[in-house]
Parts: sequence; C-alpha cells; structure tokens
Amino acid sequence: MKVARLSVVIASLFAAGQTLAQQPASTAPAAAPAKAEDDKTEKITVTARRREETLQDVPVSVTAFTADTLSKLGLTDIAALQTTIPNATLTASRGTNSTLTSFIRGVGQQDPVAGYESGVGIYLDDIYLARPQGALVDIYDVERVEVLRGPQGTLYGRNTIGGAIKYVTRKMGNQNDLRLKASLGTFNQMDIALTGSTALSDGVKIGGTVAKFTRDGFGTNRANGDENYNKDVTAARLSMEFTPSSNLFVRIAGDYSQDKSNPRHGHRVVAGAGEQLLSNEYDSNANLTKVLGRDQEVKAQGVSALVEYNLTNDLVFKSVTAKRKDKSYAPIDFDSRNAPDFDVPALYENEQFSQEFQLNYTGKSWQGIAGVYYLDSNAYNKFDVRLNLPALPNTAMTENDVDTKAWAIFADASFDVSKDLSVSIGGRYTEDERKASTLRKLYLGNAGSVELGTPNAVLLATQTNLGKNDLQRTDKKFTPRISIGWKASAEHNLYASISQGFKGGSFDPRLNLTVPGLTVAKAKQGFEPEEITTYELGFKSQFNRGRVLVNGAVFRSDYKDVQIPGSIAVDTNNDGIDDSFAGVTTNAGKAKINGLELEMMARLTDAFTITAMYGHIDAKFTKFVGAGNVDVASQRKFQNTPKNTANIRATYEWPMSAMAKPGKLALTGGASFRDDTQQFEFALPTLDQKAFTLVDASLVWTSTDSKLRVGLHGKNLSDKRYKIAGYNFPTLPTTALPSVLAFYGNPRTVSLTLDYKF
Repeated sequence: MKVARLSVVIASLFAAGQTLAQQPASTAPAAAPAKAEDDKTEKITVTARRREETLQDVPVSVTAFTADTLSKLGLTDIAALQTTIPNATLTASRGTNSTLTSFIRGVGQQDPVAGYESGVGIYLDDIYLARPQGALVDIYDVERVEVLRGPQGTLYGRNTIGGAIKYVTRKMGNQNDLRLKASLGTFNQMDIALTGSTALSDGVKIGGTVAKFTRDGFGTNRANGDENYNKDVTAARLSMEFTPSSNLFVRIAGDYSQDKSNPRHGHRVVAGAGEQLLSNEYDSNANLTKVLGRDQEVKAQGVSALVEYNLTNDLVFKSVTAKRKDKSYAPIDFDSRNAPDFDVPALYENEQFSQEFQLNYTGKSWQGIAGVYYLDSNAYNKFDVRLNLPALPNTAMTENDVDTKAWAIFADASFDVSKDLSVSIGGRYTEDERKASTLRKLYLGNAGSVELGTPNAVLLATQTNLGKNDLQRTDKKFTPRISIGWKASAEHNLYASISQGFKGGSFDPRLNLTVPGLTVAKAKQGFEPEEITTYELGFKSQFNRGRVLVNGAVFRSDYKDVQIPGSIAVDTNNDGIDDSFAGVTTNAGKAKINGLELEMMARLTDAFTITAMYGHIDAKFTKFVGAGNVDVASQRKFQNTPKNTANIRATYEWPMSAMAKPGKLALTGGASFRDDTQQFEFALPTLDQKAFTLVDASLVWTSTDSKLRVGLHGKNLSDKRYKIAGYNFPTLPTTALPSVLAFYGNPRTVSLTLDYKF
C-alpha cells in the first residue's frame, strides 16, 4: 500500500468527522436523543504536565494508551506501540533482545554503549531510566502508557531532548484484587502474568505481579542448533502503599526482570567469496554464545519511594527517590559466521540513584510545578573485538567507565489570562558533569583478552589509557518553554509553544589513540552537547458531542551540534589493510526538522469506530562536517526517521446476549505504513528498509461485567520481512568476508489471550 492511498483514506475520515459534527449520531432515536455523555468516546486522563488532565485538554503533543486499549489490541511491549504513534521509531537495538532504540521526531540514539545518552527519556512512574539496557520491557500491571513528543524539561526530572515515554502503573484500589493475564500463540508462545493486591489494615495495602514470557525462536542458529529470536523473560513487581492520613500517601515499590533469551544474532545480507547466504532472514551461523563463561542474560532491578503530601487543598509536595541497576552479558557475533572471527563478547553494568522534589499548585486561575532533580549514575562496559586477520590475528579490548552527576531546577506555571486564554511559562537550569575513563588494549591472537576471560593472552600494546582525571567535562544550560492556549469553544482547543531541549556532551567510548590524526588533546575535548529549539502549533478538537476527536500539530525544530556516534574499520599502520576499528563520534553540525502529526478517533455509530494517525517529517542536515573538514550535508539523511508514518484501524462491536455469559464481541482490523528508512546517516541499499505496510487483526470478546476477556490477535498477517537494525563493516575483517548484518522485525504471529479479574 502506498502512503498516498492511506493518506487519502485518512484525509477522507477527517472530512467525515467534520461532516458528522453537523448531524446527529445515526443510532440515536429522534424522539429521545441519547445524553451527550453517553455519546462521547472514552475520556483518557494523562499526567503529561505532572497533573491529571484529559487528553483533549492538555496543550501538549501526547499519545496515550490505556490498559484497556492495550489489552484489546494485543499490544505486548513498548516496541509494539510504534505502529500507532506518528513520527516515532521504537525497536530492539541491534544484537539485543531487550535494549531499546527509540527516536521521536528524528531525535534519538541507537548506540547503547557507555558514554551515549538516549534522546528519548523512558520513565517508570516518574523515574527516569538512565540506560537503554532492559528498557524494552513487556507491558504488564500498567494503568496507561503515555508518549510525549518534543523536548521535555520544565516538567520532568531529567531533561530529554526528543520526547518521553511514561509507564504509569496502577494505584491499588480499596477492594481485594486478583487478575490473571495469559497468552498462547504461534512459535509456542506462552505468557502468564498474575497480579494481586489486598489491604493489610486500614491505610496499608500490598500488591504485586509475577510474570513469565516465553516463545520459541523465529529462526535457528545453524552453527549450534539454538533458537534465534526466542524469548525467555521473568519479571516481578511488589509494592506497598500507606495512607496514614487523608493528606499523606506513600508508596514503596520494587521491580525485577531477567532476560535469559538466546543471543539475537544477525543475518548476513552481503556474501563473501564462495559464500551462500541463508534463505531465512531469522537464521544465523553465529558461533559466539557466551561472555566470561556466561550465557546471554540481562538482569534489571530497582526500588523506589514515592511520598505525596497535601500541604493544602491546592498545594502538594512530592518526593520521588529511586535506585536502579542492571547487568548484561551480551555475546555479539559481528559477522554471524561459524568461525572464531569478529566475535564481540560484551559486558554492560549500570547503576543509578535519583532524587526529585516537587511542589504542585492547582488554583482557580493558575497552576504550576516547581522541582529539583538530582541524578548520580555510572555506566560501565567492556568488550572484545576478536579479529582473525591473516597478517596478524588480534583482539582489541575496550573498557569504559562513565560517571554522570546531574542536577537541575525547573518550574512551569500556567495562568488563565481570561476565560478562554491561558499562558504557560517554564524554565530549566541543568548542570551535567561527566567523568570517563577509557582503556584499550591490543592482544596477540583472536582468542580473547585477559579482561574477558583469556588469562594467558599476550599483550601487544596499550592503545588508549585515559582516566577520569583526563576525561572530564561539565555542561550547563538554561532551557525555557512558553506556550499559549486558546479555548475557541467548549469543543476546540488551540495552542502554540516554543521549547528548548538539551543533552549533555561526553567522550567517545571507543577511543583508539593509534588512529592517525587523533591526539590525546583532541580526545580529551570529547563531543559537545546537543541543543534543539522546537516551534509547535496544535489543536485538540471534538465534534458531534464528543463522538469524533481530531488532534493535530505542526512543528519545526532547529537542531544543532547533533551527536553522531559510530564505529569504522581503520588501517592503523598504513599498510593498506583495515586491521582494527575506532569510534568516530562527532557533532555533525546543524539540521532543520519540519513535521505534521494528525490523530483521529471517530465513533461513527455506537458499534463502529475508526481510529487513524498520520505523521510526516522532513528532516534535513543543513551542515554535516565529514572527513577532511568537508561539508557533506547533501549526502546525509536522518537515521530511523521515515518521512511518512500512518495507521488506520476499524472496530465493529456487537452484543452477544444469547450466550450463557453475555458480553460484546469486537472485530478490529488495521494497517500501518512506514516509509523508506535508513539505518545510518549514509545510504546503504543492503541495510536500508524500503517502505512497507503491516496488517493486523483482532477478535475480542468481553463480558458485560468486564471481568473476563478472550482475544484472538494476528500481527503482521502478510508475513512481511522488514529490517529494523544492522551492522555495516564491509571491509573488516577482510574484503573477501564482508560483515554486513541485518536484524528483522517479528514475522506473522497469532496469539490467544485471556484476561480474568477474580
């Protein structure tokens, strides 16, 4: 399906919404019209501005998914949301199962090693997750998920330059609660999550969830017979809530997850001399399976304390304290061949502590938030690159240790200038202090390094040894935001905003000081912060007594000092043969991003609903300084940023009153479109993904009392193969054996789900 066709359909639906605004609902009897509140679509409450507001009232570009919607559509993890969010990319990072790559409006980061920060903030109940490892989690025990687009800083603890994704978990109710969610599906999918809560005494509640998610692989590792792209995840969450008085609420929570899936190995898309490529995109010949004698594993855990105290009816004090850590053993085979060559065993360890204090005021004529935020985090990784070069087999070991200490003060206030006009003004002052150490050693032979489990390895040279006294920088920035909201009528809200975003600088984690032209002095400079200024005009409208909702925004972002990380093969001894690799992080220059976003929900009849979205983005580098100080902006494009994204979904519901347990049956069909997408800033026909469309369908029965739901969900029904990530080393280790790998999105899957409230 071409995007033009889907765009025409969506445009027609928006026009239909305008028409519906002028006529009564077709199912309403003429003599006794239904009450307005009976006609309206579901009101969604969000906390995008750190206070509860309806989605239609908040003057921010935000898409929200309630737990009910997630259940009806069979959306299981955050990556599944990508198809329904305009101008967004959410995928598993290359070579991983649970590391998240996220881009919103062209801003993001796909390299997960220490030293790089994501451009999109991930929040679990207002707690910022500093690292992407383990962030691609299954959705369970949530009240809703919110996706905010554009810079977030005057309202949120951590400044995020591209947008924010918020998991909001449910507060416990006053009654005992026990819920079961289970799924069976293709590839032997078996998921189960049990959630419960109870009151221990007046004002004390305890609750938790335990979950297990398993699935066979989509392909096979032919080198050892292991499944490739399989799933084996265990997760748990426990919380206690205290309400000692009507003015005080305290929640203590802890969560844990363990991913023991097999390594996700890539598929070779460029053949070497005499090589036959595998026919199944999910198959691999990778031989690396362990790191330091351990199988692939990702463990993540955290504890937090939330305190909310109502100082007055209008003023609330809030404290959010959190500590988190994760550890990953990641065997990455960079050539996916059954040979001890270009193997990259990697270890990631991350820790963080954060503290946030807020004051929230909600008055009749103005509302506001003021806060202080502190983050103390450490990101550590070490990895080998084991090369079986004919001239000199070698292992390059890299070890990074990065400390980040950041603090900020922020405030945002909204004033009602008149009954219909409001103004919001906010600002944030941030200081990011970064200290890093990089150690890089070259060992003889490709059997590995001492640091990664080869005790007898022979050291050839120490190529980089810079400590935290060498690599230090502090970046400071004030970022303001101002918006104006106009309530043109009870059904139509318009807003305009200007906001700035900021992401601190750092140091290239793959420093190789033997690369010609790279000096210690230059390495110590690191790379500069990113900055973005976004101008946005938006509207939130409803028609026909709320049966049709139409939201939209146009935006322009001026983006400068864009951080472009990467690794390249290099010739360190000038003999004409690439014999190593090096980091090439640069602040490429400047860019301009223009875009459009439309979202619509139309309840055409009481039984028939259509939902649609369309995103268009024109992201261009206006300056991109490449090798030799040459501007190559005309030859570069934004990665992971398709020009057009679209989705259309139709649902028809009908009652099943003749059944022993009456309820409603809902049939949903949808199609989502993504335009051509580049994996990197430079074009790679072998890795870049052409435009494609995915088709999904669901058949869901829900009992009248909403205690039981059974669903049949089909995803990617046309079984489309589409690339989501890749590695590109066409000249390393040798020209005869290029290493160009692709990773793919899920094939066709079908699952049967059960939701039961006891």
